[in-house]
Amino acid sequence: MKLVSWNVNGVRAVMKKDFMQSFASMDCDVLCLQETKAQDEQVIEALCEVEGYHIFANSAVKKGYSGTSIISRVKPIDVSRDIGIEEHDQEGRVLCAEFKDFYLVTVYTPNSGSELKRLSYRQQWDADFLTYLKELEKTKPVVVCGDLNAAHKDIDLARPKPNYNKSAGYTQIEIDGIDNLVDAGYVDSFRDVNPDTVKYSWWSYRAGARQRNVGWRIDYFMVSSALKQNIKNADILNDVHGSDHCPVSLELTID
Repeated sequence: MKLVSWNVNGVRAVMKKDFMQSFASMDCDVLCLQETKAQDEQVIEALCEVEGYHIFANSAVKKGYSGTSIISRVKPIDVSRDIGIEEHDQEGRVLCAEFKDFYLVTVYTPNSGSELKRLSYRQQWDADFLTYLKELEKTKPVVVCGDLNAAHKDIDLARPKPNYNKSAGYTQIEIDGIDNLVDAGYVDSFRDVNPDTVKYSWWSYRAGARQRNVGWRIDYFMVSSALKQNIKNADILNDVHGSDHCPVSLELTID
């Protein structure tokens, strides 16, 4: 089963940037989107060319902001939105599809913001989101994917030292958030398959960062330890354009 996750930085915008060609080339069973920047019905309308898939969306109360979507070849057993905490459930950041063997959760984690103004909120989010995942895991294993808005280790960003504890996405608090996921038994699939590979999934639009590959790896597939042996491959699809992020992929062997 091939899963792909992509922060598209606006689903309506990416549709004008060869999205359908990119989608066909990925040939995935499920595509999870973050930062759709559209209301539920607008997501469905934007993806009207997608055939043979079931489309689900979770949009923010604020129009044109945040939002997640799941596009699945197989109809999920169930689909749920948000994590059940009102403070966190206004921005359409979490969408969960239940399949036979696992839950698939796509997440667009809050950015800590300029001058780290939202860092304390981000810390609370990380704790509450992990609690939500653990609750799901009581029933069956979990695959969580999306833009976690944080690099985990020095290898995961081009310029670790100047960004550490200064830039959103590489403060110790955010690193701790990913450490807590790992400590709870979640396996970073890309790093599991590619322990020493330097590859990024996001680049600033400024100063030709993508052309110079001055990037960050902030998009992930994390899987419950029970699924570790099912990881067949994990990759970052650098050749797919259309957003400031590129897609990341996970292939699982499923009985």
